[in-house]
Amino acid sequence: MADRRPLISGNWKMNLNHLEAIQLVQKLSYEMAGYDFHANEVTVHPPFTALRSVQTVIEADRMEFGLGAQDCHWEAAGAFTGEVSPTMLAKLNCRYVIVGHSERRQLFGDTDETTNRKAKAVFAAGMTPIVCVGETLSQRDAGDARNVVEAQLRGSLAGIGADQLASLVVAYEPVWAIGTGKACSPADAGEAIRAIRDVLETMYSTDVAETVRVQYGGSVKAGNVREFMGHPEIDGALVGGASLDPEEFALIVKH
Repeated sequence: MADRRPLISGNWKMNLNHLEAIQLVQKLSYEMAGYDFHANEVTVHPPFTALRSVQTVIEADRMEFGLGAQDCHWEAAGAFTGEVSPTMLAKLNCRYVIVGHSERRQLFGDTDETTNRKAKAVFAAGMTPIVCVGETLSQRDAGDARNVVEAQLRGSLAGIGADQLASLVVAYEPVWAIGTGKACSPADAGEAIRAIRDVLETMYSTDVAETVRVQYGGSVKAGNVREFMGHPEIDGALVGGASLDPEEFALIVKH
């Protein structure tokens, strides 16, 4: 098995103005004092309006956190009112961009095709996409979970070369476990992630499948993260609500 450094990412979603965001990252840094960041890579993903403020604090105080965005457009510039381009994010020293999050798919019409365009654009701007895949409860109950995730993965990664896949991150987020307080079991998550690696193996190679980091996302908390991170297939966590509490998120990272 490849040596995959776990990635713990805090997705702040549409929360916190830029002043609150500064306070949160400062409190998180305090909670993480003395932590060996070689054990886990840690990223925070504020809303667009707070990215510059959080970037400034991270760099000024030499914090170990990586900066990430929650979404982007696929074009570098143009007449796309309200959108933010990957090149703009790269200038803020963002390392990662989440694409294809279930909320983007369900609420804002993101598809595998648009997720694919965004992922390619993120790579082109020198950043790494965190590509989200996952099934709904009805799809899972119908026995279609594996087929749904495979279709999302193939569509979202279409035309992306194996050379780029080495830095890719996939986030498996069963939609029914996001914001509901219901976390799927570590065994179920591990089985789904193994299936993701099987798809990557057929699309690329065994080496690629074993190199790509796959996070689990869905009601991750300090109380359950150890079980998830103990599974050999799970390479980190995409954390939502719990990442807004610096003490809780620090416990998740340290687990």
